[in-house]
Amino acid sequence: MHDATSISLSGRSLLGKAWALSKPYWSSEERWTARALLVAIIGMALFMVFLDVQFNSWNNNFYNALQEKQSTDFWALILWFSFLAAVYIAVAGYNRYLNLLLQLRWRRWLTDRYLQDWLTDRVHYRIELKGYGTDNVDQRIQEDLKDFASLTLSLGLDLLSSVVTLVTFAHILWTLSGPLTLPIFGGITIPGYMMWVALVYAIIGSTLTHTVGRALSGLNYQQQRYEANFRFDLVRLRENAESIAAWRGEEDERRGLRRRFHDVWLNFSTLMQYSKRLTWFITGYRQIAIIFPFMVVSPRYFADSIKFGVIFQTASAFGQVQGALSWFVTAYGELAQWRATLDRLTSFHEAIEAARAEALAGQGITVREGTGPDLQLNGVDVLLPDGRALLGQVHCRLKAGEHTLITGASGIGKSTLFRALSGIWPFGGGTVEVPAGARLMFLPQKPYLPIGPLREAVAYPAGSAGFTDERLRAALQDCELGHLAGRLDENEHWAQRLSPGEQQRLAFARALLNEPDWLFLDEATSALDTATEQHLYQLLRERLPVTTLVSIAHRPTVAAFHRRQLVLSRGVSGEAVLTEAPL
Repeated sequence: MHDATSISLSGRSLLGKAWALSKPYWSSEERWTARALLVAIIGMALFMVFLDVQFNSWNNNFYNALQEKQSTDFWALILWFSFLAAVYIAVAGYNRYLNLLLQLRWRRWLTDRYLQDWLTDRVHYRIELKGYGTDNVDQRIQEDLKDFASLTLSLGLDLLSSVVTLVTFAHILWTLSGPLTLPIFGGITIPGYMMWVALVYAIIGSTLTHTVGRALSGLNYQQQRYEANFRFDLVRLRENAESIAAWRGEEDERRGLRRRFHDVWLNFSTLMQYSKRLTWFITGYRQIAIIFPFMVVSPRYFADSIKFGVIFQTASAFGQVQGALSWFVTAYGELAQWRATLDRLTSFHEAIEAARAEALAGQGITVREGTGPDLQLNGVDVLLPDGRALLGQVHCRLKAGEHTLITGASGIGKSTLFRALSGIWPFGGGTVEVPAGARLMFLPQKPYLPIGPLREAVAYPAGSAGFTDERLRAALQDCELGHLAGRLDENEHWAQRLSPGEQQRLAFARALLNEPDWLFLDEATSALDTATEQHLYQLLRERLPVTTLVSIAHRPTVAAFHRRQLVLSRGVSGEAVLTEAPL
């Protein structure tokens, strides 16, 4: 996706946007496999059109054999039909299989690239903070990428098949229908009149279809959005089940979910009305198309100009031509869904571009390697997302090996200062110099625990492959989590299985395993009793002697493990300022 994200989608047409999102895959490392699959699928589609031509000729011969009561020809044609049908079924099956295989491979590639771009340069965090006009990223990656691959292939291949069918059967229909003389202006002769009838029929149908169903694209877009919002709230409720139960907030949650579902219901009710009208029209259009060619060709049969079999051959050819010309009519529902999916992916794509552009342009607080062993803040301004100043012109040097405690009133900006130090906070200015090659690790008040085996949660983010089971168990034992030492291979949602205190102790086990050079603790012991807190800090001092600790804490007991104290307080201008205070 890196080559894709370098392409601006702004101002492009619908097809231009689709091509900009599709092109990278067809020129990627998978291009030869993808192109081979596509050629095979197209080849099978063309062969199926060839078989349709054979069926069309069969109609003429079969019904003529019936009319002339030729039993030998009748049974020979039955056997020929059986052979054609068997081949058609086999080709259709393989065509569908290869189509799904190409969809799957394309979706996998798209998912990998979008995940890579979304998770590179902390783009995901910038999008969550600033939005960039996008929402429900999970849906765009999981559902919209799937729909884009499947709908783009199915619609594109159906259109190609329709074009080939039109070219092939237009000649047949032109030849079969012959000329038609209209008794006006002294007699006007229209050659291949059935072809012109099919064209006019399809044009009228396509125009009316767009008139009836043009609102579907916008409604589908909103439906995807409302469904994603509703699903997100359901997941959020499940994630916070304990807190909701403790607060007895079920009724409030129920009201919120009902409001979300009301949006789903209201939009879908409107969608139903337009879908009903479109279905009525398309169904009627198809039903009329069954008898319409017989009505048009019957005068020639009654005038003994053609045989009985030619009626069915002409009707079959008319159906093929009319069906090809009416591709827009029959595919309108999928086209509306595809356009909604394309719009959502386009806005997501542009959000990734905007977030990465800001990251690469160095906007905000710059984090770079310094020349010394200390961590230094040079003129750092920290802003809130709405532009209000939080911290102003912070100049500070954190010395390696000098454990530092940061205190201040709640909400003054201590955690945001840590975010700036980590390089993830995009709002502000100034420079943070980090010692070259230094490994920084942050322990927040509520640590992140991935879903999966406990060993991965303990070793995060390094991965458990670099640690022996003995070392993992020892870290758990040291952090008073010995009861979990035998559960390393259990797959659980650990954020819901462990208490807040257990989660914080597990974060300390991570620190022991990863051995960072700088460890930032943001009220990382707030859920622990004083004795456990002192044990864990003492453990860090003993097991990680070269690690510099920088802590945010309110308890005075934490101060004993630090040599320096910095205080955030409100300055005269309203911005917070950082000053040194004695411990």
